[in-house]
Amino acid sequence: MTDTSATRPSPVSRGRILLEFLGSMNLAITLLVAVAVASVIGTVLQQNQPYQDYLIKFGPFWFEVFGKLGLYDVYSTGWFLFILGFLVVSTSVCIYRSVPAMLHDMRSYRLGVQRKSLQAFHLKREWTSGREPQALEDWLARLLKSAGYRFRSRRDDDHLVLAARKGAWSRLGYLFTHAAIVIICVGALFDGNIPLKLRVASGDLKVETRDIPASEVPAISRLPVDNPSFRGSVRIAEGTSANVVFLQLGEGYLVQPLPFRIEVKDFRIEHYATGQPKSFESDIVIHDPQREQPLEATISVNHPLIYRGYAIYQASFSDGGTGLTLDAWLLRGTSTEPMRIRGRVFESVEVQTPDGPMTLEFTDFRLFNINPVKGPDGKVEQKNFGPNFTYKLRDATGQAREYENYMLPVTFDGRPYFL
Repeated sequence: MTDTSATRPSPVSRGRILLEFLGSMNLAITLLVAVAVASVIGTVLQQNQPYQDYLIKFGPFWFEVFGKLGLYDVYSTGWFLFILGFLVVSTSVCIYRSVPAMLHDMRSYRLGVQRKSLQAFHLKREWTSGREPQALEDWLARLLKSAGYRFRSRRDDDHLVLAARKGAWSRLGYLFTHAAIVIICVGALFDGNIPLKLRVASGDLKVETRDIPASEVPAISRLPVDNPSFRGSVRIAEGTSANVVFLQLGEGYLVQPLPFRIEVKDFRIEHYATGQPKSFESDIVIHDPQREQPLEATISVNHPLIYRGYAIYQASFSDGGTGLTLDAWLLRGTSTEPMRIRGRVFESVEVQTPDGPMTLEFTDFRLFNINPVKGPDGKVEQKNFGPNFTYKLRDATGQAREYENYMLPVTFDGRPYFL
């Protein structure tokens, strides 16, 4: 009969093995490399764009592949948040294992060290001095003090130990670096919409995928006004206002109400001589029931308005509803006269075509279009191709095709073409 209990690993040894694994340098480097690769993907591939844009850009096959990998919202995917959480645990274990011993070494002079231990050091030197022990101690004390060392001495029966050190506080760099990694990763976890994902998974929230007005979004797709933290966006045209923002989540969005209304009173943009945007700023008005008078402010790039804990800043700019007058020629039929169409960006008009009535939806207008072209000398230069507008032509079945037309002709090989 044999007793196998002695061969079974004890809980303590298992815990020690787990701590050594979590606190290992190889694991930390692997996790940091994985986070770096994911961050590069999130930087190269523009995040949180409409899924239709990704479908047009990558095609059906790669659109599905990248979607399965969560590359359209890398920083909120489950695998990225898992890596961040694992990195937090690993770095915290490193701090837990190393910092106590490090702080002890910062305070300890190791005056009880034995001669055999000193002789076992790889870096060591031995000298023979003819001075008296007390004189030698005084001389060494003055020498170490002048060099900026802090020292302690201990005299035993047959020997004297004098230990010195400096730069002990530099070891705190290890602690601060690892603590910074933990803080940054914890912040990224909070920014990963984990609570929202859990509520969506439990059925408490439902992501809205329809393109409908905010007032028609059902309550199950709305968040409470007192939501402690969020990052959302809303497009407000000049002269209009909004009291909600939209949180992009997966293939849809959630509506986040605000306790006040933001009105864009005026929008200004400056351009360089080449036509590229130089700066832009907005005059906004905050209408808050808690205030007797509205609050007026101007926000610009890197200069947001902080109000009641909300940071209101300009993320980008686009057309706010430019009026358009178009001449359309039918490529089929006998008519040679253009059809005059008047509309406005974000609005739609009905037009008659040989295939029946269709809806013309204006989606964007750009006054300047700066693109690189090769000049006569072969050098690449920036050229303004003039105004253009984007629109969708939708048939009676709801199917739409998107087009982008330029107002001015573009010259290719000496011939002008309308794009």
